[in-house]
Amino acid sequence: MKAIILAAGQGRRLLPWTRDLPKCLLPFAGRSLLSWQLAALAANAVRDVVVVTGFAAHAIEGEIARATPAGMTVTTLFNPFHGVAENIVSCWMARDHLGGDLAVINGDTLFEPRVLTRARKGAKYPVNVTTDIKAAYDVDDMKVQLAGDRVAHIGKVLPPEQSDAESIGLLLLRGPGASLFTDAVEAVMRQPGGVSRWYLSAVEELAARQVVGATSIAGLGWTEVDYPADLARAEALARSWAGSDTPCEDRLAQ
Repeated sequence: MKAIILAAGQGRRLLPWTRDLPKCLLPFAGRSLLSWQLAALAANAVRDVVVVTGFAAHAIEGEIARATPAGMTVTTLFNPFHGVAENIVSCWMARDHLGGDLAVINGDTLFEPRVLTRARKGAKYPVNVTTDIKAAYDVDDMKVQLAGDRVAHIGKVLPPEQSDAESIGLLLLRGPGASLFTDAVEAVMRQPGGVSRWYLSAVEELAARQVVGATSIAGLGWTEVDYPADLARAEALARSWAGSDTPCEDRLAQ
């Protein structure tokens, strides 16, 4: 499996912390969010990673040089439209890398290695959305409506009362999934205002074709780092992982 990390954005909602650093480089328990992501991927034997950069690209490249685990190859793609478009453009920029079994990961999703392990085990469809559940959903959640183990609808505009889960920002593509996703991204990009939409708009288009599944990772550690209130939660999670006496690889089997 390969992985693409979408890390082009600045994270303006986290100012002033992101004044000079993109949110993927914010430190938690002494290491960057990106470093935690690369470590989680390495623990799952992912060896080929593409990071789509944008804001403060040179800083990200420097962190990659420092934080890439042994045996992993990380390359970068620069998205020059990061300040005027949403993350669907980053997926479009990486279209030549969308092939085979692939994880597409938001650059602001902090997760423990077991999240990816469980997501991979549960990925049965060409396109698979990794989800979690909570008591109530708000307007900023990327909400998911389910039909059994299949995604019926996905999007922030989905009414909370029709929502069964939320996307955590980890998409798994299997078999024909990469080709389906690439074509759907291209189709959304061609629509009026398409560059201002999230890449999950393409997943919503595919959900109507019944090729999108959902895998729950409820109970495992993850958080999106999008607002100041998320910082303390991310720090606590990272500290719990940093303080573990059990190596990541061993914890995967538990």
